[in-house]
Amino acid sequence: MSLPNIPKQRAIIDRRKLSAAISDIVADKGAMEGRQAIVEQLRTALESGRTELERRLLEKPGAGHESANGHAFLHDQLIRIVHDHVIDDVYPVGNRSMGERLALVAVGGYGRGEMSPHSDIDIAFVTPDKPTSWCEQVIEAILYYLWDLSLTVGHSSRSLNEVTRMAREDVTIRTALLEGRFLWGDQDVYDAASNRFWAEVVPGTEGRFIAEKLAERDARHRRMGDSRYVVEPNVKDGKGGLRDLQTLYWIGKYKYRVRSARELVDKGLFTQKEYRSFRRAEGFLLAVRAHLHTIANRGEDRLTFDLQREVARRMNYADRPGKSAVERFMQFYFLQAKHVGHLTGVFLSHIEEETQSRSRISEFLSSLKPSRMIDGYPVEGGKIAAPSDDWFAQDPVRLIEVFTLAEREGLEVHPSTIRIARRDAGLIDAKVRKDARANALFVELLSGRKDPETVLRWLNEAGVFGRFVPDFGKVNAQMQFDMYHHYTVDEHTIRAIGLLSEIERGELAEDHPLATEMVPLIKNRRVLYLSVLLHDIAKGRGGDHSVLGADVAKRVCPRLGLDEQETDLVAWLVRYHLLMSATAFKRDLSDPKTIIDFVSEVQNLERLRLLTVLTIVDIRAVGPGIWNSWKRQLITDLYENSVERLRLGHKAHGRDRKVSAKKETVTQMLGSQGHLVEDLDDRFDDAYWIAEPEDVIAINLPHYQAARAADHSLSIHAQYYEALGATLVTVIGDDHPGLFFRIAGAINLAGGNIIDARIHTNRVGKAVDNFLVLDPLGKPFREEQQLQRLKQSIEDALANKIDMVPRLAKRPLKRSRAENFRVAPVVLFDNDASNRFTVIEVNATDRPALLNRLTRAMFEKSLIINSAHITQYGERAVDTFYVTDLLGGKIVAQDRLDKVEQALLDAIAAGEPEPEDAQAA
Repeated sequence: MSLPNIPKQRAIIDRRKLSAAISDIVADKGAMEGRQAIVEQLRTALESGRTELERRLLEKPGAGHESANGHAFLHDQLIRIVHDHVIDDVYPVGNRSMGERLALVAVGGYGRGEMSPHSDIDIAFVTPDKPTSWCEQVIEAILYYLWDLSLTVGHSSRSLNEVTRMAREDVTIRTALLEGRFLWGDQDVYDAASNRFWAEVVPGTEGRFIAEKLAERDARHRRMGDSRYVVEPNVKDGKGGLRDLQTLYWIGKYKYRVRSARELVDKGLFTQKEYRSFRRAEGFLLAVRAHLHTIANRGEDRLTFDLQREVARRMNYADRPGKSAVERFMQFYFLQAKHVGHLTGVFLSHIEEETQSRSRISEFLSSLKPSRMIDGYPVEGGKIAAPSDDWFAQDPVRLIEVFTLAEREGLEVHPSTIRIARRDAGLIDAKVRKDARANALFVELLSGRKDPETVLRWLNEAGVFGRFVPDFGKVNAQMQFDMYHHYTVDEHTIRAIGLLSEIERGELAEDHPLATEMVPLIKNRRVLYLSVLLHDIAKGRGGDHSVLGADVAKRVCPRLGLDEQETDLVAWLVRYHLLMSATAFKRDLSDPKTIIDFVSEVQNLERLRLLTVLTIVDIRAVGPGIWNSWKRQLITDLYENSVERLRLGHKAHGRDRKVSAKKETVTQMLGSQGHLVEDLDDRFDDAYWIAEPEDVIAINLPHYQAARAADHSLSIHAQYYEALGATLVTVIGDDHPGLFFRIAGAINLAGGNIIDARIHTNRVGKAVDNFLVLDPLGKPFREEQQLQRLKQSIEDALANKIDMVPRLAKRPLKRSRAENFRVAPVVLFDNDASNRFTVIEVNATDRPALLNRLTRAMFEKSLIINSAHITQYGERAVDTFYVTDLLGGKIVAQDRLDKVEQALLDAIAAGEPEPEDAQAA
């Protein structure tokens, strides 16, 4: 294998000139004394070559293959020059023995000639037998030169026998050698290694190699999120990325001995059109990766938000009405990833068919087995297929039918049939969309009982989904340019449907016990599945997607066969699909008014169940790590409180009864210390007993008693709170103004984020404040050292031992990606959400110490905070506070509200970056 012809090679690197310069240095100073000068010559040539290649890439920003081959060429020339210098000037030998021979082999991506600006350089040093001391010295000297150039070198040094033996044993080594390219040195040694590889390693191992590479691919996909449509994709290792294309090439080369991807056409694995699609996708992905490396000035393969905008600019994407340059670029990226997926399916299908056709035993067994047909569709090897090339043209409804049958019967759709479906998707027109049978088949598929997620994804990738439901087509490959959503809208929706199906099948009972228990009680399955399909259908249209989506539901549901009552229910669920999460995460669930308001909208138990399940799958499908124990508990608490209210109405358990029941439970939980409930009864009022869970009270009371007995003015406790997957921090001490903002700042300085806070002042003026805390990655602190750091930070802050304001200002962002977004700050007041408190909701860009700034501003405006509920949606912080004035009343005067609002906006602005550093979100 050799590199393609590189145009104007000397503009990249002039090997003859550089070699002459090194020879002059050696002649003047000698090889050892002149070493540093030689390194400088090499470094200058490397930087100059990179600069030239970057210039060419900017001139032709989509020329991925040219850029990749150019960087491989640049490094080839440098390594050849270094090799020749080392054997001629550093370790010269007059007559080398047969053992003093050395071949340099470029392996892996470097061997393939596909190098990005900061790719690793993988070299195999191959010797005829065990390396002689001269070989070892030469290899070491070459490596030191490369390391001095700050190159990342993956290297191995092996004899011919070792190369053969290790390749047999290790699929990674086998893959690297598969793409081995003679770089320099002894050609005969390289030829021997190559011949032995193909004669002694490959024969008979083709099937195992294919299986291992596909297993490796599947594991990599799982690591990367197992989706082509993650909004920050990995260009190299992500699903639909370069590594997937390389896997096809590896399999083709190993099994069919092809030397280039073009030869896959000759072997019948690709059509000419599919090969062009292969090259186009590969060239685009290589170009994107080259831009990424250049912008980041390192080996960066993840297309993060901050880099997406810059890559789009460098690749000459421009804004269009309704779609920004970065959104257009990313949509094209996902289109290429989709092509890669299609090519993978076609390629592997051909290999599988050929393997089966070559097996005489398989043919004999097949002849004995009667051909299976399902509704006119033949089934071959567990795959349902179209019986003829014009099958869908005869009746376009079959484009839905084939996928529905696949889901119903638990079959795959044959890749060749998906190929035909992609070609014929345009046959779906208004007439097909109105066809009652087509709509019934679609709803059956959507609410299938086996695996609707997988089959809907096939339907989507075949282009049929978006044609049959045009509103869904509008959100196809649509990214959500924020840090909260991990997937494109269509992928998020399909994942949510899959989660619902898994819950219904009882496969997620441990993660989602509430939903698992609830789904069998829901009377109308298809309403639930359609609400999941349509909940985000109106994203990207401007305006409230919930309101717009309800209008879409009212239009689409009758076409899909739903009656008026079902349509209204789906529309209501779409309209209010965010109501439950907003209430659970941003409101005080111990406040009776919260439950009353929520239930007044929900109205009945069936709607509550539907909304609860929809909420759970929606949150869970946002991305990894979004759903956690804390959110599960809040949703469960809201559901249970609402069920009680719906079933008993105004006869719901009264306040006194609830307090008594809690006291009995806590007494039992405390065991031998149960007497503390009665002993401290004069300290804690009913508001405390209503607000706190029994297990937290059972933690608080012994701590309070111990502090009281020891006459401690301040008592701080931190422990892992397993039930909610968070750390519980309790501060007990003399109450004084500004306690909250000081504690909030101290927790932030210790690396923690408050997600919930309940502030209590008991009857004798003691503060008993409970905070739930997570680290910046959403994990609890549980190590003793971490817990001690939290406690010490709070103690120092309350004792004024630290100057908090400058210390907080130096705290870095939890995630630097937040700098790429700007959330317009909004302060909302609600005097109807609670009978006792004014509720203040603050939306702002999540910044270091935001909570400290907000609570300090409220302290300075003489507000008393009773509870705080902290929620992050990626870069967006939504902090809700239940407050009163100093006399315990609501804040109602407009001028007072205006002053509080301005103070909070000023507090937000004090922590914001400069406008040019962030993008409006």
